[in-house]
Amino acid sequence: MTSFSLTFTSPLLPSSSKPKRSILVAAAQTTAPAESTASVDADRLEPRVELKDGFFILKEKFRKGINPQEKVKIEKEPMKLFMENGIEELAKKSMEEIDSEKSSKDDIDVRLKWLGLFHRRKHQYGKFMMRLKLPNGVTTSAQTRYLASVIRKYGEDGCADVTTRQNWQIRGVVLPDVPEILKGLASVGLTSLQSGMDNVRNPVGNPIAGIDPEEIVDTRPYTNLLSQFITANSVGNPDFTNLPRKWNVCVVGTHDLYEHPHINDLAYMPANKDGRFGFNLLVGGFFSPKRCEEAIPLDAWVPADEVLPLCKAVLEAYRDLGTRGNRQKTRMMWLIDELGVEGFRAEVEKRMPNGKLERGSSEDLVNKQWERRDYFGVHPQKQEGLSFVGLHVPVGRLQADDMDELARLADTYGSGELRLTVEQNIIIPNVETSKTEALLQEPFLKNRFSPEPSILMKGLVACTGNQFCGQAIIETKLRALKVTEEVERLVSVPKPIRMHWTGCPNTCGQVQVADIGFMGCLTRGENGKPVEGADVYVGGRIGSDSHIGEIYKKGVRVTDLVPLVAEILIKEFGAVPREREENED
Repeated sequence: MTSFSLTFTSPLLPSSSKPKRSILVAAAQTTAPAESTASVDADRLEPRVELKDGFFILKEKFRKGINPQEKVKIEKEPMKLFMENGIEELAKKSMEEIDSEKSSKDDIDVRLKWLGLFHRRKHQYGKFMMRLKLPNGVTTSAQTRYLASVIRKYGEDGCADVTTRQNWQIRGVVLPDVPEILKGLASVGLTSLQSGMDNVRNPVGNPIAGIDPEEIVDTRPYTNLLSQFITANSVGNPDFTNLPRKWNVCVVGTHDLYEHPHINDLAYMPANKDGRFGFNLLVGGFFSPKRCEEAIPLDAWVPADEVLPLCKAVLEAYRDLGTRGNRQKTRMMWLIDELGVEGFRAEVEKRMPNGKLERGSSEDLVNKQWERRDYFGVHPQKQEGLSFVGLHVPVGRLQADDMDELARLADTYGSGELRLTVEQNIIIPNVETSKTEALLQEPFLKNRFSPEPSILMKGLVACTGNQFCGQAIIETKLRALKVTEEVERLVSVPKPIRMHWTGCPNTCGQVQVADIGFMGCLTRGENGKPVEGADVYVGGRIGSDSHIGEIYKKGVRVTDLVPLVAEILIKEFGAVPREREENED
């Protein structure tokens, strides 16, 4: 068993714990489900995987009824494409050669996802999206320029997206270029390793960690360590490359809960216990086409220096015991349901280095009466004389020139650093306060990438949509912008409203936690033929009173969305028709 020895300095806690403001905000569900225990046969607790030739593989006795993806993993270990340099030979083959043989076809459609490469077979045959690891959303101007140089060569197909996990995704990549791109990523301190399929996704933290005057704890050391641990410092960690499904983790460092802990498989919630700083644990949050659940308390607390051992123990319990049949029932919450919260906790506990796991603490440090702050525009940092500037990136989409310009601004006005947010926006930190006015006058900030977006645009999120994604049913990014612009001409909204778009039921756009969410579907047009539509959700919340929204109306034609959204904003969110507003003036 791997041992850990880590030391973290406890955060400086505020001298007063009185609420700053008084609106409900950002924590996660605090009550466990009614069935917190379950009766489980001892045989069920036998690990379903075994270590073989350096990799974990599903045991023969548990292979009945497994899903196709599990069969692909058994046929050939995906990580060998990286760890044994199989990508070099694969990249030399033509697409015709690759498609002529099942194994190599599975390589490009499935196994390359372990290297962060997603083949866009349906809409961009032979082209790939590449997802990186960017713990806490922290990136540099050099990294941004390198990514810009990669996508520039792909012309109209080349672009980048800021994702809902504080991450970069680049598009247009072709297979022959991949070996050199991987080397280029390493040269600027980036990796795409273990960022897709049955792996741990990008660790999320406070986007203004370390510079936030109100932060509880700087999340960057924790998210960096988690990412380094999961990828074994970017060389590949076969201990955790064969999970039953994808797995999300975040570390909360702010009362605002920018990290969205309630939708992660594991969330570290800052809490003191007996004079020690550490984290209470939430587990099991996830979205899927068939089921969405908020994370629930594990009734466990770990000191700061046990963040990694705890993560390891949770992942091992999930890897060893998770089911591998129906992909819709293989996320970690399904295992928690089966074992019961106490049963799952016991499995985590016995995988801790000392076989012990402390009970949860009542000294939660998150202020549940906190009003979530807006990070757009100029804000003073905890460092005297410095400010951070939040910029709006419309639905997260950037071109190569945009990325180069962001890198230039970060170098010219800041410290050469950029921060990505889960709302698909970007923050420039460490700007000398005396330079903020000059930064605000930059042409780049005068149009699309405004530090002062309109009230509806600032909360707009959209997944990739069917422009690139083969699973998406509808186009999302351009439509989200168009619908929002048209709605803004119809109504005046008194407060920010979070509107999320997702192209299909996989809900990458996280519509269930939006104030108003749009999930792509097909519906009937006026002539009875199928047309693009959306199921509309209303009432999702993030924060201490977080909960999942409910269906407001199913199968709305996209051409009918504008009046419906205006109606929802008036009925549910206090919006006023522009015509009435003008008459009152």
